Amino acid sequence: MKTLRITAIAALLATPLFPALAQEQRALGAHEHGVGTLDIAIEGGRIEIALRAPGADIVGFEHAAASEADRAAVTAALAKLEDPLQLFALPEAAGCSVVSAHAELESDAFEHEDEHDEDHGHENEDAHDDHGHDDHAEEHDDHIAGHSEFHAEYALDCTAPAALSQIGFGYFEAFPNALELELQLLSDQGAQAIEITREAPVLDLAGRL
Repeated sequence: MKTLRITAIAALLATPLFPALAQEQRALGAHEHGVGTLDIAIEGGRIEIALRAPGADIVGFEHAAASEADRAAVTAALAKLEDPLQLFALPEAAGCSVVSAHAELESDAFEHEDEHDEDHGHENEDAHDDHGHDDHAEEHDDHIAGHSEFHAEYALDCTAPAALSQIGFGYFEAFPNALELELQLLSDQGAQAIEITREAPVLDLAGRL
């Protein structure tokens, strides 16, 4: 994932208030299906957002996109992720517009496949036969499955930040498999940890900015 673009979010990730976030970014595979992470920094009229979500939440699978249908699903998902105002609805009165939006898919499926090929080369064919073909075939499938995460970063400018009263999360409508976002909000009021769920997809910003 690219380095977060603003100092505010970098400070959020390093703050001792959230020791789990002070660690290096989570390795692929450590995520929980249904749960994504969202960092939002609001300073004046600028809003910066960083999203990380499991592939299963966004496209319904985490294996490498091998089929035409899988690739189409990834392409469609990236298009949705690059439209932040559809995912995170802000009050019209705030006059917010997108300055930049970037989304990408990171997957370790191919890496696991390569490691498997190296570990089970021709020199180990006898050992492979001794352990049984079926066991290794199952292991090979597990390696290829791998894990994937979608990452997205956004910058928005708002002409009337005083009107930022709430954020509505159309994210859950866009991605039916997503259940929760673990939100870290940084503003003039400090850093706050908030859970946003499909059942309550609106964040009240009163007293938080």
